[in-house]
Amino acid sequence: MILITDGGSTKCDWIAINEDGSRSIEKIRTKGLNPAIIEEKKLRKTIRKSQELMALQNEVTHVFFYGAGCGTEKPRLLLKSILSSIFTKAHIEVKEDTYAAVRACINKKDEAAVVCILGTGSNCSYFDGKDLHQRVSSLGFILMDDASGNYFGKQLIRDYYFNKMPETIKFSFSTKHNLDADHIKHHLYKQPNPSAFLAGHAEFMFLNKDSEYIRNLIRDGVRLFTENMILQFKEELKSCPVHFAGSIAYYAQDQIREIAKEYGFTVGNFERRPIEGLVTYHVENLK
Repeated sequence: MILITDGGSTKCDWIAINEDGSRSIEKIRTKGLNPAIIEEKKLRKTIRKSQELMALQNEVTHVFFYGAGCGTEKPRLLLKSILSSIFTKAHIEVKEDTYAAVRACINKKDEAAVVCILGTGSNCSYFDGKDLHQRVSSLGFILMDDASGNYFGKQLIRDYYFNKMPETIKFSFSTKHNLDADHIKHHLYKQPNPSAFLAGHAEFMFLNKDSEYIRNLIRDGVRLFTENMILQFKEELKSCPVHFAGSIAYYAQDQIREIAKEYGFTVGNFERRPIEGLVTYHVENLK
């Protein structure tokens, strides 16, 4: 049995498939398992807390984990060690979430493309058909992550407090979320995973997409991401498409296409949940 995991900072989706390609378990969801920001004890506890995963513990032969925070060696090896100690009979592979986006989005195995992730966090890479290339090292949600869920959540909260929201949007936002200053500061400075807390506010945008304020907010974020990340690959953009993975990208397709015309790059595929594409990829490579 093979476990395929799409691991984010907010949540992880796990799918179990048999060696014949059939799905043993449709989907298991756990809390996020970003090893760059979550301590070892909590990572281990989150996995073991899932009764569904533990029921498969002795049947799993391979674990393919694609996750946020797995782009650097230390956190990647930490998570691999934890998974190896739990799924003791399995071959474990841990890769950064960008590989999940590549394998889920590209149309064929050797296709060259620029691949972007816009989820809780954000990232952008060039896949040359074989290897992955990045021009910018991610420094996380405080300094980077333009156009991500945590970016938009932060912008919404800032605009609320700086009185930059239209009154109708401000009222609606205040009824949807607890915007008490002490509540916000407690989650940002005293609770784990503040990026996921901020990202939890971003859904509000897509429930209010008819607002010109919201449309401009999304455009500004996508434009910033384009200038800082996508345009790192100016030469590559002349001959390949730009694919997008993640829920923020999926729901911001209209604004992404607008900005693509503005900057002259070709938009390719949108994959809301990369794990579905990963299942297809791994089933095909089992044959």
